Amino acid sequence: MSPSDGRPFQTPAERAAFSGPAEQGYRILEPDGRLSAAVFSSPHSGRAYPKSFLERSRLDPLALRASEDAFVDELFDCAPGHGAPLIAAEIPRALVDLNRSPRDLDPAVIDGVRAGPLNPRVAAGLGVIPRLVAEGAPIYNGKIPLLEAKRRLETLHAPYHAALVALVERARARHGQAILFDCHSMPRDALKNVNRPCGRRPEIVIGDRFGAAASREMSDLAEAAFAEAGFVVTRNAPFAGGHITQTYGRPARGVHAIQIEIDRSLYLDEARVEKNAGFEATRRAIAEAVIRLCQAPAARRAMAAE
Repeated sequence: MSPSDGRPFQTPAERAAFSGPAEQGYRILEPDGRLSAAVFSSPHSGRAYPKSFLERSRLDPLALRASEDAFVDELFDCAPGHGAPLIAAEIPRALVDLNRSPRDLDPAVIDGVRAGPLNPRVAAGLGVIPRLVAEGAPIYNGKIPLLEAKRRLETLHAPYHAALVALVERARARHGQAILFDCHSMPRDALKNVNRPCGRRPEIVIGDRFGAAASREMSDLAEAAFAEAGFVVTRNAPFAGGHITQTYGRPARGVHAIQIEIDRSLYLDEARVEKNAGFEATRRAIAEAVIRLCQAPAARRAMAAE
């Protein structure tokens, strides 16, 4: 597939990424054996760009990919081997943002939507139907119809969240609690003003909405898992968690939600959106942390019993 104006894909990564429209907007990798209480979500790693979207966009394929958390699904695809399901988007964030509320509608890009109260995400062009890619470039010439926006929400956004709810509720039913890890990547530049006492910038940011979305014990366990795997870890700065963490994190009801942000430069050539030489080492280190995350609820019970 190539854009409608006939421009060729410039790199193998572009050709591999634009694999055609997905039959459904997500996929679930289920564990083979005994289920953990953990659930992993990768809502921004989708890269199946529908032809109709490519034809409508004013951007070239590489520019559209600036909004992807590219290959995050692959970084966490070991989770099913340790008892935890992984749900991963197949459709791209530039089409519909699964980590936004369906109410985050942008009147500047959707025809027929009225302006509402100030919403920083919508104002920045990053609503549920994004107006801009992460680099700030407009996706469209003009606006899209409200009917099209509603269709995307009904056929792509709602099914992903219904599937995610089912996975979380299954884990809670089996274990009395569930812990949802929402997995993302962050541009290296997002970390330039964030420092640790040791002088090194964080490589992993754990977000729990400042304790509202997960218990302190669970967040401590998550932070320790990545630190023990060799990462520099911080919490809630510069990212405290988005719509998924905020919506599903209810510690008092036995559901903990923690957002995980990974420094893209560890594994990705950000300009080309291609895996760099550090990809496999990063993947192995994340796998070490994932093993601990899948055991986290059991570890928490053991701590409480001491």
